[in-house]
Amino acid sequence: MESFVQLRRGKTPRQIHRDVGDLKDDELGRYGFTGRTAHLYRRNDPTRFRIEGDLAAVNVQTGELKPTDLEADGEPLVMFHNPDCRILLSRRGQVAPFYTRNIDGDELIFVHEGTGHFETEFGRLPYRPGDWVYLPKGTTYRQIPQDRSHLLIIEATEEFRVPEAGTLGRFFPFDPSLITIPEPEVFPDDGREEYEIRLRQREGRSSLFYPFNPLDVEGWRGDNFPFTFNIADYDVITSDDVHLPPTVHLFMQATGVYVLNFLPRPAEGKPGVERVPWYHRNTDYDEIAFYHGGSVFGVDMPAGLISHAPQGIHHGVPERARRRARRLFEQEKRVEWKVIAIDTRRRLIPTPVMLGAQPTQTKEEADKKEVRA
Repeated sequence: MESFVQLRRGKTPRQIHRDVGDLKDDELGRYGFTGRTAHLYRRNDPTRFRIEGDLAAVNVQTGELKPTDLEADGEPLVMFHNPDCRILLSRRGQVAPFYTRNIDGDELIFVHEGTGHFETEFGRLPYRPGDWVYLPKGTTYRQIPQDRSHLLIIEATEEFRVPEAGTLGRFFPFDPSLITIPEPEVFPDDGREEYEIRLRQREGRSSLFYPFNPLDVEGWRGDNFPFTFNIADYDVITSDDVHLPPTVHLFMQATGVYVLNFLPRPAEGKPGVERVPWYHRNTDYDEIAFYHGGSVFGVDMPAGLISHAPQGIHHGVPERARRRARRLFEQEKRVEWKVIAIDTRRRLIPTPVMLGAQPTQTKEEADKKEVRA
C-alpha cells in the first residue's frame, strides 16, 4: 500500500541521503527506487558478508572473455539471460561471411571500443565508441569493423522504446533529433553464389540462403528503423542538494528491461550531501553495471568490467570510496564516470562461462586495497 505518510523512528538524519555521519545509509525499496522505501541507518557496512549458493554477485572483465566472433565465422557470447532479455558480448574484428537477422527480439548495442559500420536493409550505419546502435527485431544486417570492436548487446524479447518524458517534456535527456538514421543504399553483389543470413534465435540454429545480396533496398518509409545515438549527446539531470536515484537516467526500456546512462556531471555541492550511491538491496530488480571508463574522485573506473548484483542482495559503493568522496568534497567538483546500467524485473541467470571467469582475491589483497584507500 502506497502512502504519502512517512514515519521516522530512532536515530536518523534530518533529510534523506545527507549528514549520515558514522551510520551506514541502507535503502530497502520497491520497484527500482520508484515505490515504497525504508531507509535503515546501520552501524556496520551491510555489504560485508559471506554468501553461499547461486545468488552471489558476478564481476568479470569482458576484455578477457573470448566470444567465438573473435574469428570471422563466430557469434557473440551470451553472458546473462532471463525470459525478457539476453545480454551478450561481441569482440568482432573481421567482417563476417554471413548476415544476421535477430528473430527473437530487438537489439540495443553499446560500442565500448572500435569503429566501423553496419550494413543494414535501411542503409549504412557508422559506429564509434560511446554509440548506442538500435536494430529492430527482424532487421537483416552485417557488421563491418575497421578494427577490433568491443560491443555490449542487449536483446529484448519485447520492443525497446523511449520512456515517457513526464514533467521534463522536451527537455528529456534523450533528444531524438540527434540520432543518426541510415540513408537507403543498395549493397552490390560480391560474386558469391549464395548469401547466408543467420537467424539469431535463443534455441536452435537456422540460416536462409539467397542467390543475391539481401541488402538490396532502394528506399524505405515508416517509424520502425535502426539508428545510432552517442552518449556524448545525452543530457544528464543533476541536483546540487541530493544524489538522484538511478531512474532519472533512464535511456531506453522494454518489458522488464531498463537501460540507463550514468555519465559525467557536476558533483553535488551542498555540504553534507552524499555524492555516491547509498547501500541498497533493490528487491524487485537485478542490476547490471558495465564500466565504459572515466573516473570518480580521482579513482579510474575499471573499463570493460561487467558487474551483476542480484535483487535482494546488498550492494553499493565500498565504504572506502564513500569516505574518499567526503574527504575530497572541497577539491573534487565533478563525477566523471561512464557506466551503462541494465535493470531487469526478472532474475538474470549468468552463463557458465561468466561463473567460470569470476576473479579470485585473497583477504590479504583486499586488506591492502583498503589501506591504500
